[in-house]
This record gives sequence, C-alpha cells and structure tokens, in this order.
Amino acid sequence: MTVDWPTALPLVFASLMGLAILIYVVLDGFDLGIGILFAAANDEEKDAMIAGIGPFWDANETWLVLAVGLLLVAFPIAHGTILTALYLPVFALLFGLILRGVAFDFRAKVPPQRKSRWNAAFFAGSSIASLAQGYMLGVYVLGLQPGWPVVLFGVLVALCLSAAYVAMGAAWLIYKSEGELQVKAVRWLRHALIVTALGMAAVSLATPWASPRIFEKWFALPHLFWLLPLPLISGVLFLWLFALTFRLPAPGDRHALTPFLILATIFALGFAGLAYSFYPFVVPDRMTIWEAAAAPESLAIILVGTAFVLPVIIGYSFYAYRVFGGKAGDLRYD
Repeated sequence: MTVDWPTALPLVFASLMGLAILIYVVLDGFDLGIGILFAAANDEEKDAMIAGIGPFWDANETWLVLAVGLLLVAFPIAHGTILTALYLPVFALLFGLILRGVAFDFRAKVPPQRKSRWNAAFFAGSSIASLAQGYMLGVYVLGLQPGWPVVLFGVLVALCLSAAYVAMGAAWLIYKSEGELQVKAVRWLRHALIVTALGMAAVSLATPWASPRIFEKWFALPHLFWLLPLPLISGVLFLWLFALTFRLPAPGDRHALTPFLILATIFALGFAGLAYSFYPFVVPDRMTIWEAAAAPESLAIILVGTAFVLPVIIGYSFYAYRVFGGKAGDLRYD
C-alpha cells in the first residue's frame, strides 16, 4: 500500500503539535495555577508550594517551545499569520513567563524582607501568562478577527482558562503537600471547580453562536451524536470530582492524585472538542492544514529530527516525575 505523503505528513505534524499543546496545558497549567494561588497563601505555604513545582516547572515549558517550534517549521505561513494577529497577547505571555522565571529564582536569594516583592512578581507573572493564553485561545477560536465581540470573548476564555489552571494547581498541591496546606488545597479546588465548570459551560454555549462554522459542525447530524459524549463525560467527571473534594484529604493519603488525573482527563476532552471544531483548518476559516504546510521534502527531514527529540523530552519528563514523585520536600539552592 502506497502512502500519500503530501497528505499524511501535514496530518502527522498537526497531531504532534496538538499533543505538545495538550501536554503543555496540563503540565504547565498546574504550576501557573499554583502561582495564581500565591494570593491566598501565607509565606510558609508559599515556600511549600514552590517546593511542589520546583523540579518540574521549567521542564514543563519545553512542551510550549516544542509546539511553537513545530508550528514554525511545519506550518510557516500559519505561524506568521497567527503570531501577527496575536502580537500583543504573545508579548504579554512572554513577559509573564520571564517575570515568573526571574521571580522564582530571586525569591530564594534575596533577604527575607524583600521576599514578598518577588512572591508578588511570581503571582503577577503567573496571572499574566494564564490570562494571555486564554485570551489568545478565545481570539483564535473566532478566527483571529478584529472587533469588540471577539475581544470580549477572548476575555471570557482568559478568565475561564485561568480558573481551570487554579483548579489544576490546587489538585497538584493535594498530591504534593500535607497538613494544613493540603486541607486548604482541597478547599481551593472546590471553589475553583465551580468557576471552571461555569466558565467552560459559558464558553461552550457562546462558541457556536459566535462562529457559524462551528455551529454547523456541532449541531449538524450525525456530527451532533459524535460530539455529544464529550460534554456529557466532562459533566460527569466534574460532578465526581466535586463530590470527591468532600472526602479529601483521605486517610493514608488515598486518592491524593485522583483530582489531578480527573482534571487532566477533562482538559483532554475539551481539547478533543476544539480539535474536532477546527479540523481541517490550522487558521480557522482561512487556511487548512495542507495549505499552510511546508513542502513534503522539508516535513520529511523535520520528522526525522522530531523522531529523535520527542522521545528524549518524553523520557526526561517521565524520569523527572518519577524521581521527584511523592510529597514535596525542602527546595534548596545551597
């Protein structure tokens, strides 16, 4: 059987790029959420929260670099179109990530009386990065069009995604912390879940009305029946997780990782819905995967490099999470 490489290679790279984005959102989502939760924690709790993400947060951003790199080399035309339309929020995202990274290291080195400034900077950087990502997603969903309705939709998605990151951060703290901080994390998760569920419902209701193409794709038969399980399963998972928060922390620290795994599944279901809504476009309503793709010869060469790089990133991630699994200890730089 002969493989149609000009057709298959763009699909392969679109799938790899989507996988990198999903992994980034799940992994970097929890440490961005923990940064936002700095606003509700005392100084001692902030140190424990930093210890819970210290071995992972920098490596988590590797997936964002991979996703943007794949967009650049595999879909160069789309890369230029998307980043040009999102220039300001991309700048805000980079500023937030840089501020967060600087604050992470400086808070451990400065005298105690100046530590609060860098704690505030870590909170600000995490908040800016989260809001910028959500805003970009909202504008992208509506096809990168100008106008106040698109801006307002972007703001709605920004708030929803930030709330979801807070829920992920709280769920990660339930797994990594103990004592009073773990009890607080359960309470934070319960409150964040309500906002996240309401936000996802609002975005899901607004999206098809804001985009006629997505409305047609969601509600036309038989597509409706293929898509319907995604919100139904997500709703069941939200209810299960919310009920679980009233039984945590459990004796023997049972189910400590369960909230994070449930939220990761919800994120994956939401991502599947978005991928279904966008396909076959890489720039909504303007450019398909094949129209934006680089030449098949270029994609073939890039695929060889990806075949070496991707297993290394995956292997390192599994190794790091295995080595630093369990409860967080003191994070020291001396």
